[in-house]
Amino acid sequence: MQPQEDASTPFGDRREAGRELAEVVAQLDLEEPVVVALPRGGVPVAFEVAQELGAPLDILLVRKLGAPQNPELAVGAISEDGQVILDGDTIASLGISRDQLGGTIARERLELERRRSSYRGEALPIEVRGRNVLLIDDGLATGSTAVSAARALRGRGAARIVAAFPVCPQGVERALTGEFDEIVCLRKPRQFGGVGRWYRDFSPTSDSEVVELLGAGRAEMHGTAAAVSIGAGAGISLQGDLRVPADPRGLVIFAHGSGSSRHSPRNRAVAEALNSAGFATLLLDLLSKEEEGERGHVFDVALLARRLLIATEWAYGEKRLRGLPIGYFGASTGAAAALTAAAAPESRIGAVVSRGGRPDLAADALPRVSAATLLIVGGNDREVRGLNELAAERLGGRSEVIVVPGAGHLFEESGALARVADLAANWFSSELAASVGDAASTGAQ
Repeated sequence: MQPQEDASTPFGDRREAGRELAEVVAQLDLEEPVVVALPRGGVPVAFEVAQELGAPLDILLVRKLGAPQNPELAVGAISEDGQVILDGDTIASLGISRDQLGGTIARERLELERRRSSYRGEALPIEVRGRNVLLIDDGLATGSTAVSAARALRGRGAARIVAAFPVCPQGVERALTGEFDEIVCLRKPRQFGGVGRWYRDFSPTSDSEVVELLGAGRAEMHGTAAAVSIGAGAGISLQGDLRVPADPRGLVIFAHGSGSSRHSPRNRAVAEALNSAGFATLLLDLLSKEEEGERGHVFDVALLARRLLIATEWAYGEKRLRGLPIGYFGASTGAAAALTAAAAPESRIGAVVSRGGRPDLAADALPRVSAATLLIVGGNDREVRGLNELAAERLGGRSEVIVVPGAGHLFEESGALARVADLAANWFSSELAASVGDAASTGAQ
Protein backbone atom coordinates (compact mmCIF):
# COMPACT_ATOMS: atom_id res chain seq x y z
CA MET A 1 0.00 0.00 0.00
CA GLN A 2 1.33 3.46 -0.86
CA PRO A 3 2.59 5.73 1.96
CA GLN A 4 0.63 8.84 2.82
CA GLU A 5 1.52 12.10 1.09
CA ASP A 6 3.05 13.60 4.23
CA ALA A 7 5.29 10.86 5.59
CA SER A 8 7.01 13.29 7.98
CA THR A 9 4.00 13.88 10.28
CA PRO A 10 4.29 12.03 13.60
CA PHE A 11 1.32 10.47 15.38
CA GLY A 12 0.07 11.94 18.65
CA ASP A 13 0.19 8.58 20.45
CA ARG A 14 -0.46 4.90 19.79
CA ARG A 15 -4.24 5.17 20.15
CA GLU A 16 -4.33 7.95 17.54
CA ALA A 17 -2.14 5.85 15.24
CA GLY A 18 -4.52 2.94 15.72
CA ARG A 19 -7.56 5.00 14.72
CA GLU A 20 -5.79 6.20 11.59
CA LEU A 21 -4.63 2.67 10.76
CA ALA A 22 -8.16 1.34 11.28
CA GLU A 23 -9.55 3.61 8.56
CA VAL A 24 -7.11 2.18 6.02
CA VAL A 25 -7.39 -1.45 7.13
CA ALA A 26 -11.19 -1.29 6.97
CA GLN A 27 -10.90 -0.74 3.21
CA LEU A 28 -9.37 -4.20 2.82
CA ASP A 29 -12.80 -5.71 3.56
CA LEU A 30 -11.36 -8.82 5.23
CA GLU A 31 -13.95 -11.43 6.12
CA GLU A 32 -14.26 -12.04 9.90
CA PRO A 33 -10.67 -11.04 10.75
CA VAL A 34 -8.88 -11.68 14.04
CA VAL A 35 -6.71 -8.78 15.23
CA VAL A 36 -3.44 -9.96 16.82
CA ALA A 37 -1.17 -7.45 18.55
CA LEU A 38 2.52 -7.64 19.41
CA PRO A 39 2.78 -6.54 23.07
CA ARG A 40 3.28 -4.25 24.56
CA GLY A 41 3.30 -1.24 22.24
CA GLY A 42 1.17 -2.88 19.56
CA VAL A 43 -1.80 -3.44 21.88
CA PRO A 44 -3.16 0.16 22.04
CA VAL A 45 -2.84 0.40 18.24
CA ALA A 46 -4.54 -2.95 17.68
CA PHE A 47 -7.32 -2.17 20.17
CA GLU A 48 -8.49 0.76 18.04
CA VAL A 49 -8.39 -1.37 14.89
CA ALA A 50 -10.36 -4.19 16.56
CA GLN A 51 -12.97 -1.71 17.79
CA GLU A 52 -13.42 -0.23 14.32
CA LEU A 53 -13.73 -3.65 12.65
CA GLY A 54 -15.79 -5.27 15.39
CA ALA A 55 -13.14 -8.00 15.47
CA PRO A 56 -11.76 -10.09 18.36
CA LEU A 57 -8.47 -8.86 19.84
CA ASP A 58 -5.65 -11.14 20.95
CA ILE A 59 -1.90 -10.98 21.45
CA LEU A 60 1.01 -13.08 20.24
CA LEU A 61 4.02 -12.90 22.50
CA VAL A 62 7.34 -12.35 20.76
CA ARG A 63 10.61 -11.12 22.27
CA LYS A 64 13.53 -9.52 20.50
CA LEU A 65 16.88 -11.26 20.93
CA GLY A 66 19.52 -8.62 21.54
CA ALA A 67 23.22 -8.96 20.77
CA PRO A 68 25.23 -10.03 23.87
CA GLN A 69 27.25 -6.79 23.96
CA ASN A 70 24.46 -4.54 22.63
CA PRO A 71 20.99 -5.65 23.85
CA GLU A 72 19.27 -2.93 21.81
CA LEU A 73 20.59 -4.40 18.57
CA ALA A 74 18.21 -7.13 17.41
CA VAL A 75 19.84 -10.31 16.12
CA GLY A 76 16.63 -12.35 16.10
CA ALA A 77 13.38 -13.05 17.93
CA ILE A 78 11.61 -15.80 19.85
CA SER A 79 7.84 -16.43 19.90
CA GLU A 80 5.67 -17.89 22.65
CA ASP A 81 5.52 -21.24 20.84
CA GLY A 82 9.31 -21.48 21.27
CA GLN A 83 10.25 -20.76 17.66
CA VAL A 84 13.57 -18.89 17.32
CA ILE A 85 14.29 -16.69 14.30
CA LEU A 86 17.90 -15.51 13.87
CA ASP A 87 19.30 -12.80 11.61
CA GLY A 88 22.20 -14.74 10.10
CA ASP A 89 23.80 -11.73 8.39
CA THR A 90 23.87 -9.61 11.56
CA ILE A 91 25.11 -12.51 13.67
CA ALA A 92 27.90 -13.23 11.17
CA SER A 93 28.95 -9.58 11.00
CA LEU A 94 29.21 -9.43 14.81
CA GLY A 95 30.99 -12.78 15.08
CA ILE A 96 28.40 -14.19 17.49
CA SER A 97 28.00 -17.95 17.97
CA ARG A 98 24.73 -19.73 18.74
CA ASP A 99 26.21 -20.75 22.11
CA GLN A 100 26.71 -17.09 23.02
CA LEU A 101 22.99 -16.49 22.44
CA GLY A 102 21.95 -19.37 24.67
CA GLY A 103 21.68 -17.24 27.80
CA THR A 104 19.72 -14.54 25.97
CA ILE A 105 17.27 -17.10 24.58
CA ALA A 106 16.76 -18.67 28.03
CA ARG A 107 16.10 -15.26 29.66
CA GLU A 108 13.62 -14.25 26.98
CA ARG A 109 11.76 -17.56 27.32
CA LEU A 110 11.27 -16.82 31.01
CA GLU A 111 10.04 -13.31 30.21
CA LEU A 112 7.61 -14.69 27.63
CA GLU A 113 6.13 -17.04 30.23
CA ARG A 114 5.86 -14.19 32.77
CA ARG A 115 4.02 -12.03 30.27
CA ARG A 116 1.78 -14.88 29.14
CA SER A 117 0.69 -15.47 32.73
CA SER A 118 0.28 -11.75 33.41
CA TYR A 119 -1.60 -10.85 30.24
CA ARG A 120 -3.73 -13.93 29.59
CA GLY A 121 -4.04 -15.73 32.91
CA GLU A 122 -6.11 -18.83 32.16
CA ALA A 123 -7.50 -17.44 28.89
CA LEU A 124 -6.53 -19.34 25.74
CA PRO A 125 -5.42 -17.81 22.44
CA ILE A 126 -8.23 -16.97 20.04
CA GLU A 127 -8.66 -19.58 17.32
CA VAL A 128 -7.02 -18.43 14.05
CA ARG A 129 -7.23 -21.66 12.04
CA GLY A 130 -8.65 -20.92 8.59
CA ARG A 131 -9.16 -17.23 9.40
CA ASN A 132 -7.83 -13.86 8.22
CA VAL A 133 -5.37 -12.38 10.72
CA LEU A 134 -4.35 -8.74 11.07
CA LEU A 135 -0.93 -8.67 12.76
CA ILE A 136 -0.31 -5.25 14.31
CA ASP A 137 2.53 -3.45 16.08
CA ASP A 138 3.23 0.22 16.78
CA GLY A 139 5.90 0.19 14.07
CA LEU A 140 8.24 -2.00 12.07
CA ALA A 141 12.02 -1.63 12.19
CA THR A 142 13.94 -4.80 11.27
CA GLY A 143 10.88 -7.06 11.05
CA SER A 144 12.34 -9.96 13.06
CA THR A 145 9.60 -9.99 15.71
CA ALA A 146 6.84 -9.64 13.10
CA VAL A 147 8.30 -12.50 11.04
CA SER A 148 8.52 -14.72 14.12
CA ALA A 149 4.89 -13.92 14.94
CA ALA A 150 3.76 -14.60 11.37
CA ARG A 151 5.42 -18.00 11.34
CA ALA A 152 3.81 -18.89 14.65
CA LEU A 153 0.41 -17.88 13.26
CA ARG A 154 0.97 -19.97 10.13
CA GLY A 155 1.80 -22.88 12.41
CA ARG A 156 -1.58 -22.39 14.10
CA GLY A 157 -3.34 -22.58 10.74
CA ALA A 158 -4.02 -18.93 9.85
CA ALA A 159 -5.32 -18.73 6.28
CA ARG A 160 -4.12 -15.19 5.47
CA ILE A 161 -1.86 -12.82 7.39
CA VAL A 162 -1.93 -9.07 6.78
CA ALA A 163 0.72 -7.10 8.68
CA ALA A 164 -0.30 -3.53 9.52
CA PHE A 165 1.91 -0.82 11.03
CA PRO A 166 1.62 2.94 11.54
CA VAL A 167 5.26 3.45 10.45
CA CYS A 168 8.09 1.51 8.81
CA PRO A 169 11.24 2.29 6.79
CA GLN A 170 10.92 2.64 3.05
CA GLY A 171 11.65 -0.60 1.22
CA VAL A 172 11.18 -2.88 4.21
CA GLU A 173 8.37 -4.75 2.42
CA ARG A 174 10.80 -6.07 -0.17
CA ALA A 175 12.93 -7.62 2.56
CA LEU A 176 9.86 -9.38 3.99
CA THR A 177 8.45 -10.74 0.73
CA GLY A 178 6.85 -14.13 1.30
CA GLU A 179 6.40 -13.74 5.06
CA PHE A 180 3.04 -11.93 4.83
CA ASP A 181 0.18 -11.97 2.35
CA GLU A 182 0.07 -8.18 2.46
CA ILE A 183 1.77 -5.33 4.33
CA VAL A 184 0.00 -2.07 5.22
CA CYS A 185 2.08 0.86 6.44
CA LEU A 186 0.87 4.46 6.86
CA ARG A 187 4.21 6.30 7.08
CA LYS A 188 7.29 5.25 5.10
CA PRO A 189 9.93 7.90 5.80
CA ARG A 190 13.24 7.84 3.96
CA GLN A 191 15.05 8.86 7.14
CA PHE A 192 13.53 6.38 9.59
CA GLY A 193 15.56 6.81 12.78
CA GLY A 194 13.50 4.36 14.87
CA VAL A 195 9.80 3.84 15.61
CA GLY A 196 9.72 6.22 18.60
CA ARG A 197 10.69 9.18 16.46
CA TRP A 198 7.29 9.05 14.74
CA TYR A 199 5.23 9.53 17.91
CA ARG A 200 4.92 12.74 19.92
CA ASP A 201 4.03 10.58 22.92
CA PHE A 202 5.91 7.27 22.89
CA SER A 203 5.59 6.51 26.60
CA PRO A 204 6.06 2.81 27.43
CA THR A 205 2.88 0.74 27.41
CA SER A 206 2.44 -0.82 30.86
CA ASP A 207 1.48 -4.40 31.65
CA SER A 208 -1.69 -3.13 33.32
CA GLU A 209 -2.72 -1.26 30.16
CA VAL A 210 -2.24 -4.40 28.10
CA VAL A 211 -4.41 -6.42 30.51
CA GLU A 212 -7.08 -3.68 30.58
CA LEU A 213 -7.31 -3.40 26.79
CA LEU A 214 -7.38 -7.16 26.26
CA GLY A 215 -10.12 -7.46 28.87
CA ALA A 216 -12.13 -4.71 27.22
CA GLY A 217 -11.74 -6.40 23.84
CA ARG A 218 -12.93 -9.74 25.19
CA ALA A 219 -15.93 -8.16 26.93
CA GLU A 220 -16.84 -6.33 23.71
CA MET A 221 -16.82 -9.51 21.64
CA HIS A 222 -18.20 -12.01 24.11
CA GLY A 223 -20.54 -9.89 26.17
CA THR A 224 -20.79 -10.07 29.93
CA ALA A 225 -21.57 -13.46 31.41
CA ALA A 226 -25.15 -13.50 32.67
CA ALA A 227 -25.93 -15.39 35.87
CA VAL A 228 -28.83 -17.82 35.41
CA SER A 229 -30.78 -19.93 37.87
CA ILE A 230 -32.60 -23.04 36.64
CA GLY A 231 -35.23 -24.73 38.79
CA ALA A 232 -34.62 -28.45 39.26
CA GLY A 233 -37.56 -29.30 41.53
CA ALA A 234 -37.72 -29.97 45.28
CA GLY A 235 -36.54 -26.44 45.97
CA ILE A 236 -33.26 -26.99 44.08
CA SER A 237 -31.91 -24.30 41.75
CA LEU A 238 -28.96 -24.89 39.44
CA GLN A 239 -26.64 -21.90 39.14
CA GLY A 240 -24.91 -21.12 35.84
CA ASP A 241 -22.99 -18.53 33.84
CA LEU A 242 -24.36 -17.99 30.33
CA ARG A 243 -22.40 -16.14 27.67
CA VAL A 244 -23.93 -15.50 24.25
CA PRO A 245 -21.77 -13.88 21.52
CA ALA A 246 -23.29 -12.06 18.58
CA ASP A 247 -24.89 -14.44 16.03
CA PRO A 248 -24.07 -17.65 17.96
CA ARG A 249 -23.52 -20.85 15.97
CA GLY A 250 -24.74 -23.11 18.75
CA LEU A 251 -24.78 -23.62 22.52
CA VAL A 252 -22.32 -25.77 24.49
CA ILE A 253 -23.39 -26.80 28.00
CA PHE A 254 -20.56 -27.77 30.36
CA ALA A 255 -20.88 -30.70 32.75
CA HIS A 256 -18.13 -30.45 35.36
CA GLY A 257 -16.26 -33.30 36.93
CA SER A 258 -16.05 -34.53 40.49
CA GLY A 259 -15.02 -31.86 42.96
CA SER A 260 -15.25 -29.09 40.35
CA SER A 261 -17.74 -26.30 39.64
CA ARG A 262 -18.71 -23.71 37.05
CA HIS A 263 -15.75 -21.65 38.33
CA SER A 264 -13.21 -24.25 37.13
CA PRO A 265 -10.42 -22.22 35.47
CA ARG A 266 -9.79 -25.00 32.94
CA ASN A 267 -13.38 -25.19 31.73
CA ARG A 268 -13.73 -21.41 31.80
CA ALA A 269 -10.66 -21.16 29.57
CA VAL A 270 -12.16 -23.67 27.11
CA ALA A 271 -15.51 -21.82 27.24
CA GLU A 272 -13.81 -18.54 26.36
CA ALA A 273 -12.13 -20.20 23.38
CA LEU A 274 -15.53 -21.51 22.24
CA ASN A 275 -16.99 -18.01 22.63
CA SER A 276 -14.23 -16.75 20.34
CA ALA A 277 -15.23 -19.42 17.83
CA GLY A 278 -18.82 -18.13 17.91
CA PHE A 279 -20.50 -20.50 20.39
CA ALA A 280 -22.69 -19.59 23.34
CA THR A 281 -21.64 -21.40 26.52
CA LEU A 282 -23.41 -22.36 29.73
CA LEU A 283 -21.11 -23.19 32.63
CA LEU A 284 -23.38 -24.95 35.08
CA ASP A 285 -23.32 -26.38 38.58
CA LEU A 286 -25.36 -29.58 38.47
CA LEU A 287 -25.54 -29.76 42.27
CA SER A 288 -26.62 -27.24 44.89
CA LYS A 289 -24.13 -26.05 47.52
CA GLU A 290 -25.71 -28.39 50.06
CA GLU A 291 -25.58 -31.38 47.70
CA GLU A 292 -21.92 -30.77 46.86
CA GLY A 293 -21.08 -31.51 50.49
CA GLU A 294 -22.36 -35.08 50.13
CA ARG A 295 -19.64 -37.00 48.31
CA GLY A 296 -22.07 -39.59 46.98
CA HIS A 297 -23.88 -36.99 44.86
CA VAL A 298 -20.64 -36.08 43.06
CA PHE A 299 -20.47 -39.62 41.60
CA ASP A 300 -24.22 -40.06 41.07
CA VAL A 301 -24.09 -40.05 37.27
CA ALA A 302 -27.83 -40.66 36.90
CA LEU A 303 -28.64 -37.62 39.05
CA LEU A 304 -26.14 -35.42 37.19
CA ALA A 305 -27.57 -36.54 33.84
CA ARG A 306 -31.14 -35.71 34.94
CA ARG A 307 -30.01 -32.24 35.97
CA LEU A 308 -28.24 -31.78 32.65
CA LEU A 309 -31.44 -32.70 30.78
CA ILE A 310 -33.39 -30.16 32.87
CA ALA A 311 -30.86 -27.47 31.90
CA THR A 312 -31.07 -28.54 28.26
CA GLU A 313 -34.85 -28.21 28.20
CA TRP A 314 -34.50 -24.78 29.83
CA ALA A 315 -32.08 -23.76 27.06
CA TYR A 316 -34.46 -24.92 24.32
CA GLY A 317 -37.12 -22.66 25.81
CA GLU A 318 -34.91 -19.57 26.21
CA LYS A 319 -35.72 -16.89 23.64
CA ARG A 320 -32.06 -15.84 23.17
CA LEU A 321 -31.05 -19.49 22.59
CA ARG A 322 -34.04 -20.67 20.60
CA GLY A 323 -33.19 -22.63 17.48
CA LEU A 324 -29.54 -23.19 18.40
CA PRO A 325 -28.09 -26.70 18.12
CA ILE A 326 -26.82 -27.86 21.50
CA GLY A 327 -23.71 -29.81 22.42
CA TYR A 328 -22.21 -31.03 25.72
CA PHE A 329 -18.66 -30.61 27.01
CA GLY A 330 -17.94 -32.94 29.92
CA ALA A 331 -14.89 -33.47 32.13
CA SER A 332 -14.16 -36.46 34.37
CA THR A 333 -17.48 -37.73 35.83
CA GLY A 334 -19.22 -34.87 34.03
CA ALA A 335 -18.42 -36.63 30.76
CA ALA A 336 -20.32 -39.70 31.96
CA ALA A 337 -23.28 -37.49 32.84
CA ALA A 338 -23.12 -35.83 29.41
CA LEU A 339 -23.14 -39.17 27.60
CA THR A 340 -25.96 -40.51 29.78
CA ALA A 341 -28.05 -37.41 29.08
CA ALA A 342 -27.25 -37.59 25.36
CA ALA A 343 -28.56 -41.17 25.32
CA ALA A 344 -31.97 -40.20 26.74
CA PRO A 345 -34.92 -40.68 24.32
CA GLU A 346 -35.86 -36.98 24.61
CA SER A 347 -32.32 -35.81 23.88
CA ARG A 348 -31.66 -33.74 20.77
CA ILE A 349 -27.94 -33.26 21.43
CA GLY A 350 -25.85 -32.80 18.30
CA ALA A 351 -22.33 -33.42 19.63
CA VAL A 352 -20.42 -34.34 22.79
CA VAL A 353 -16.80 -33.60 23.73
CA SER A 354 -15.14 -35.27 26.71
CA ARG A 355 -11.93 -33.99 28.35
CA GLY A 356 -10.19 -36.58 30.47
CA GLY A 357 -13.61 -38.17 30.92
CA ARG A 358 -14.87 -41.36 32.55
CA PRO A 359 -17.23 -42.67 29.85
CA ASP A 360 -17.05 -46.10 31.49
CA LEU A 361 -19.36 -44.73 34.21
CA ALA A 362 -22.04 -44.36 31.52
CA ALA A 363 -21.52 -47.93 30.28
CA ASP A 364 -25.19 -48.93 29.85
CA ALA A 365 -26.00 -45.71 27.97
CA LEU A 366 -23.13 -45.78 25.47
CA PRO A 367 -24.83 -47.85 22.72
CA ARG A 368 -27.78 -45.43 22.75
CA VAL A 369 -25.66 -42.31 22.18
CA SER A 370 -26.19 -41.18 18.58
CA ALA A 371 -24.49 -37.78 18.96
CA ALA A 372 -21.01 -37.53 17.42
CA THR A 373 -18.61 -37.90 20.35
CA LEU A 374 -14.99 -36.77 20.68
CA LEU A 375 -13.02 -38.30 23.56
CA ILE A 376 -9.87 -36.28 24.40
CA VAL A 377 -7.35 -37.89 26.74
CA GLY A 378 -3.84 -37.11 27.90
CA GLY A 379 -1.03 -39.29 26.65
CA ASN A 380 0.26 -39.73 30.21
CA ASP A 381 -3.22 -40.52 31.61
CA ARG A 382 -2.82 -44.19 30.66
CA GLU A 383 -5.63 -45.78 32.69
CA VAL A 384 -8.24 -43.24 31.58
CA ARG A 385 -6.97 -43.51 28.01
CA GLY A 386 -7.71 -47.22 28.03
CA LEU A 387 -11.20 -46.64 29.43
CA ASN A 388 -11.92 -44.12 26.68
CA GLU A 389 -10.72 -46.42 23.92
CA LEU A 390 -12.98 -49.21 25.17
CA ALA A 391 -15.93 -46.81 25.47
CA ALA A 392 -15.45 -45.56 21.91
CA GLU A 393 -16.03 -49.08 20.62
CA ARG A 394 -19.42 -49.21 22.36
CA LEU A 395 -20.78 -45.79 21.40
CA GLY A 396 -23.77 -45.92 19.07
CA GLY A 397 -22.86 -42.87 17.00
CA ARG A 398 -19.70 -41.65 15.34
CA SER A 399 -16.82 -41.35 17.79
CA GLU A 400 -13.16 -40.52 17.85
CA VAL A 401 -10.44 -40.72 20.49
CA ILE A 402 -7.68 -38.11 20.30
CA VAL A 403 -4.63 -38.38 22.56
CA VAL A 404 -2.78 -35.19 23.51
CA PRO A 405 0.89 -36.24 23.79
CA GLY A 406 2.58 -35.49 27.10
CA ALA A 407 -0.62 -34.36 28.83
CA GLY A 408 -1.85 -35.68 32.17
CA HIS A 409 -5.38 -36.01 33.49
CA LEU A 410 -5.85 -32.27 34.13
CA PHE A 411 -4.08 -31.04 30.97
CA GLU A 412 -1.95 -28.63 33.01
CA GLU A 413 1.10 -28.97 30.75
CA SER A 414 2.09 -26.05 28.50
CA GLY A 415 -0.13 -25.91 25.44
CA ALA A 416 -2.23 -28.95 26.44
CA LEU A 417 -5.40 -27.05 27.35
CA ALA A 418 -5.11 -24.89 24.23
CA ARG A 419 -5.02 -28.10 22.20
CA VAL A 420 -8.19 -29.30 23.97
CA ALA A 421 -9.96 -26.02 23.16
CA ASP A 422 -8.86 -26.19 19.54
CA LEU A 423 -10.11 -29.76 19.17
CA ALA A 424 -13.42 -28.94 20.86
CA ALA A 425 -14.04 -25.86 18.72
CA ASN A 426 -13.36 -27.81 15.53
CA TRP A 427 -15.58 -30.71 16.62
CA PHE A 428 -18.55 -28.53 17.55
CA SER A 429 -18.09 -26.43 14.41
CA SER A 430 -18.43 -29.46 12.14
CA GLU A 431 -20.71 -31.76 14.11
CA LEU A 432 -23.29 -29.26 15.39
CA ALA A 433 -23.68 -27.90 11.86
CA ALA A 434 -24.09 -31.47 10.59
CA SER A 435 -26.70 -32.21 13.26
CA VAL A 436 -28.79 -29.25 12.08
CA GLY A 437 -28.62 -30.54 8.51
CA ASP A 438 -29.60 -34.05 9.61
CA ALA A 439 -32.56 -32.71 11.59
CA ALA A 440 -33.74 -30.65 8.61
CA SER A 441 -33.41 -33.66 6.32
CA THR A 442 -35.36 -35.88 8.71
CA GLY A 443 -38.10 -33.28 9.04
CA ALA A 444 -38.47 -33.03 5.27
CA GLN A 445 -39.02 -36.75 4.81
